[in-house]
Amino acid sequence: MTNTKADSVGTKRVTCGVIACKSITPIDATKRSLEETLYDLTQAVLADGDITIDDIDGIVVAANDQLDGRAISVMAASGSVGGVNRDILSTPSSGEHAFVLGALRIASGYFRTQLVVAWSPTEAENIPEALRLAADPYFHRRLPLDEWSAHALQAARLEFVAPDAAEAARHVVAKNRKHGRQAFPDLPVASSDGAPFRWPLTRDMIALPSGGAVALVLASDAFIAERKIANPAWIRGMGWAAEPGFLGDRDLASAPGLAAATEQAYREAGITNARKSISLAEVTDATPHQELLAWEYLGLCERSKWRREAAAGTFAAGGALPINLSGGALTFNPVFASGLFRIAEAANQVRGQSGNRQAKDVDLAVAHAASGPAMQYNTVVVLGRSRGAPQ
Repeated sequence: MTNTKADSVGTKRVTCGVIACKSITPIDATKRSLEETLYDLTQAVLADGDITIDDIDGIVVAANDQLDGRAISVMAASGSVGGVNRDILSTPSSGEHAFVLGALRIASGYFRTQLVVAWSPTEAENIPEALRLAADPYFHRRLPLDEWSAHALQAARLEFVAPDAAEAARHVVAKNRKHGRQAFPDLPVASSDGAPFRWPLTRDMIALPSGGAVALVLASDAFIAERKIANPAWIRGMGWAAEPGFLGDRDLASAPGLAAATEQAYREAGITNARKSISLAEVTDATPHQELLAWEYLGLCERSKWRREAAAGTFAAGGALPINLSGGALTFNPVFASGLFRIAEAANQVRGQSGNRQAKDVDLAVAHAASGPAMQYNTVVVLGRSRGAPQ
């Protein structure tokens, strides 16, 4: 494909930034079809960037057939998101991977803009059963092992090797619930029931899957300069890595995939001391134990200091380094699209577009997205108000 509007290829590295972010929380399938919802979302994100669909060179969408309750669910999105007569790709992987793909397409120099869209879940009647279908068919699926069970095994292992993790996790729950009430006051109140869910997780430590959709527009440095866009969130660094699919091959109290993704992203962004450099973070918290692992492997808090820092409010609103001012997945959990929501929340903080949850002077933010059983897949994105030095 030849794109006459593309930036020159091979002469310089093309940097890009996020120029628009919009989301719908939650999706109400009783009032609008998925196609109508995605059309509304696309129009909203284009308006946020003060552009039209004619300015979009390519589109990347991410959706999950099992959770959507339909075959090849991305086909339903093609027309709604403007894919007719326009370059469009789909990924069956999680929403954060669609973001990475869109950014890489711009970095190639062949595209100036990308629309990235993800949603989840919609029409599956039994979410745990749908998630179980992704498990190993010979071992894990026979248990049966869904993602919540895998997350619980991870939490149990972490509490065994780090006894302070249990108390720190309770502080994380309280923090994110409070942030969520501020960020999304109209959402149904999440369960505060401390009854057992999947040991050692209790019902107040998780948010059941809910429907949501999110869209972002990425643009090259040349496009941003040409349109005089004043507040992009520049992509300063990205990293992603996967761990083995068989849980028996992993130490669930560690996160080597996240460590590798962090190293890639920080190296590209030129970050040597994350605690001093980063203003704000949005991290995966399908359970509070996962957020604790993110604290450690993103270089924000040593494991030995989890309980102390959590109790001190270091990572709460008004603290030294706010984490999950959106309330995270503990407040709103669109499962397959949760990672892209984390990236969008971080980007909007950098852009100064986070409304009632906006932090002051966010110069550099990090977004962490994890998906799969017990954080099998990890993606780290560093976003900043400035482009930073070329790497």
